[in-house]
Amino acid sequence: MESAQGAPTGESAATRRIPIGLQLYSVRNECANDLAAVLAAVAAIGYEGVEFAGYHGRSAAELRKLLDGNGLRCCGTHLGIDALTGDALSRTVEFNRTLGNEYLIAASLPDERMAGRQACLETARAFNQISHQVETYGMRVGYHNHATDLRPLDGETPWDIVFANTRPEVVMQVDTANMLAGGGNPVQCLRKYPGRAATLHLKEHSQANPAALLGEGDVDWRGLFDVVDAQNATDWLIVEVEGDAPPPLIAVEKCLANLKKMTK
Repeated sequence: MESAQGAPTGESAATRRIPIGLQLYSVRNECANDLAAVLAAVAAIGYEGVEFAGYHGRSAAELRKLLDGNGLRCCGTHLGIDALTGDALSRTVEFNRTLGNEYLIAASLPDERMAGRQACLETARAFNQISHQVETYGMRVGYHNHATDLRPLDGETPWDIVFANTRPEVVMQVDTANMLAGGGNPVQCLRKYPGRAATLHLKEHSQANPAALLGEGDVDWRGLFDVVDAQNATDWLIVEVEGDAPPPLIAVEKCLANLKKMTK
């Protein structure tokens, strides 16, 4: 049986077991005003973890105390590539060890790192090197896609070139909305690279309604959760909302309610 938009309403074994986190970029302005209050609200809504997009001037110890106090886990952090290279990497690792975070995700890349096939291959080598370095600490590096990563490039796409040439341990953090916006298909992507999406960004995309929330747009949620179930390799489902209507905390609450209906 299906709900509106083709969302599954029957039992889904793997997705039922996967914890659900929130990308804090969804509530970025609220975090900037009062991070402690936002984390308390996010926990009260029912999220089990958060993925950071900036630390709002807090130390790792301060953030860990806020997480623990609200019964939340850190399910990832979005970083610039500079935080994952050179001398900065050791500081990033130490900060995230304190947070209890396993996933170091490059939120985006400078254009020149994906400008051509050779640049993409060099980017893949860089991710492989970082992956080897951080696995000693029980961590994984990954990359989060944007629409431009799906543009045609020498008969492929930058996204394909990178993930065809990286270790299986490099996390392919698919953003469902960004992939559709770039002309890609998140379900096909997961099938093409099985086991790579250790964390998965759930964001709605709608041609007709830019304010659509999770389950209200064009994403093939049934197909997505079917392949996630079959692969049984995703550790976190991470909700993200980018708009401001409805207000972000209300939006993320509605998204979680819709997601639970789709995966129960």
